[in-house]
Amino acid sequence: MAWTRKILRVNLTEGTCVSEPLNMDWALKYLGQRGLGTKYLMEEIDPKVDPLSPDNKMIFATGPLTGTCASTAGRYSVITKGALTGAIACSNSGGYFGAELKFAGWDMIIFEGKSEKPVYLCIIDDKAELLSAEGLWGKSVWDTDAAIKATHQEPMMHIAAIGVAGEKGNMYACIVNDLHRAAGRSGVGAVMGSKNLKAVAVRGTGGVSVEDFGAFMKSTEAGKKALAENAVTGEGLPAYGTQVLMNVINESGALPTRNFRDVQFESANDISAEAMAEPRRSDGKPNLLTNQACFSCTIACGRISQIDKDHFSVVNKPEYWGAEGGLEYEAAWALGAATGVKDLEALTYANYICNEQGYDPISFGSTLAAAMDMYEEGVLTKKDTGGVELKFGSAEMLTKMADLTGTMEGFGEQLGLGSKRLCEKYGRPELSMTVKGQEFPAYDPRGIQGMGLTYATSNRGACHLRSYTVSSEILGIPEKTDPLSTDGKAGLVKAFQDATAAVDSAGLCIFTTFAWTLEDIAPQVDAACEGNWTPDTLMEAGERIWNMERNFNLAAGFSGKDDELPKRLMKDAAKTGPAKGMVSGLDKMLPEYYEVRGWNTKGVPTEETLSRLGV
Repeated sequence: MAWTRKILRVNLTEGTCVSEPLNMDWALKYLGQRGLGTKYLMEEIDPKVDPLSPDNKMIFATGPLTGTCASTAGRYSVITKGALTGAIACSNSGGYFGAELKFAGWDMIIFEGKSEKPVYLCIIDDKAELLSAEGLWGKSVWDTDAAIKATHQEPMMHIAAIGVAGEKGNMYACIVNDLHRAAGRSGVGAVMGSKNLKAVAVRGTGGVSVEDFGAFMKSTEAGKKALAENAVTGEGLPAYGTQVLMNVINESGALPTRNFRDVQFESANDISAEAMAEPRRSDGKPNLLTNQACFSCTIACGRISQIDKDHFSVVNKPEYWGAEGGLEYEAAWALGAATGVKDLEALTYANYICNEQGYDPISFGSTLAAAMDMYEEGVLTKKDTGGVELKFGSAEMLTKMADLTGTMEGFGEQLGLGSKRLCEKYGRPELSMTVKGQEFPAYDPRGIQGMGLTYATSNRGACHLRSYTVSSEILGIPEKTDPLSTDGKAGLVKAFQDATAAVDSAGLCIFTTFAWTLEDIAPQVDAACEGNWTPDTLMEAGERIWNMERNFNLAAGFSGKDDELPKRLMKDAAKTGPAKGMVSGLDKMLPEYYEVRGWNTKGVPTEETLSRLGV
């Protein structure tokens, strides 16, 4: 139960769509979504494959709780070998697409090969077919969504698509569903574009069954009550969204600024949640209109914003006056503090373009910041940038580069390489703030020590959503730890990584864990699914998934030498804030991490560990 027990295998080379049974032995070990999708990928491709080769596969996977009434049970993930990193990629998205896929009767779609011409996959319940997308190629995500719904006369259809960025090989292109929800990191959109697959459109009219309905309803209601009564999930996130963190992290001295030159942004308040709620527009209204929830979500952290019609970025572009995907913390940081830009409307516009053309605002802002660093050092000139001055703090430059990157034109094509490739191209690799080729998110490891270890060891490259130790180190959830201390962080990071892998694989949003532990999640999974799901078995499943991902990367050519941070964070001390004078303590934490993981000193899981986990 909960699983539909059906996989749709789509061979793009042959143009075929075939149903096959889900491997339930694997499901009972890897649960679903991130874990189960990665297991299928691991079994079916050579980890050394070129990510943009037809031999790479791409999997859309739901979790067993996806599509149920459990709070936040609308998630799905895209699993592949990442174009940006060459590492295992699993990019998680909310909205309504994942639930719709379950309602159509599918746990997973496996895409293989490459279509000769552009196509999109149309699924209506158990009917699946590949249709021509030649008329859609070159269109934005937003125009593609509208065109497919009009073609099928089906406004209830939910669509995941790539924009021009994915078509043209932007290395951090996203797959965007429901207009402004995205499988956003690691270049999954570039993989989709390399296969000439423009979109996946789904309409499902079924439902999701659970093993024990009474127990499931009891456990999900208890979970919703806990979320409503929690200060973060019941108050902070609904009111301010993830942007509630902007001033908090800045005051903690861990807000990376101007390509990690600094750890505090003097204009953080200008781009904060509080600023979004102020009546700042020329018509007297705030940037933020309301909040929004994904499928079955009782938190509703999403932002619906509207840009000031008199702002320079849209004064002659009425098509953006009604755009609504508002800034979340990571995007506001990457487009703002990382580039030194304090213009909230310019950030909102750039975020619209990221949604419309389908590329990751975190990697874009970080890559642009690295380019600005090189420009200020004289490595890049106006001849390289098409006449644009890449100066920190320029809102006009930010919006122009957002437009160019979305269509991969001018210097935007260079920015689409990602910061690692861009900085290597111009001989300054040390200015790329990446791990395994993926750009850092919005937390400085000098001010939050656990996040340095999190970034260095993340299987998909630098990522906050694999081990959000900010929860403990800054917010005190589930218990407060000192953000400036390295003591105990190895065990903390491992615990967060394993628990997060289980939550991702169940089909739930990681934001629930501000209020829930596995003690709250296990009864929901156990009531929905066959098998024996306890907090301990979920934690073991998470550890199994983490080690499997590590094995994929090792087979792909990564090693312990890739568990590192840029020199800037290891050598250049924080200039201000609580962490003033400090660098990352990764050198101390990493050997301890390998030990608690049951890996050897080179970062390779031991046979004993793999045997214990059945990997």
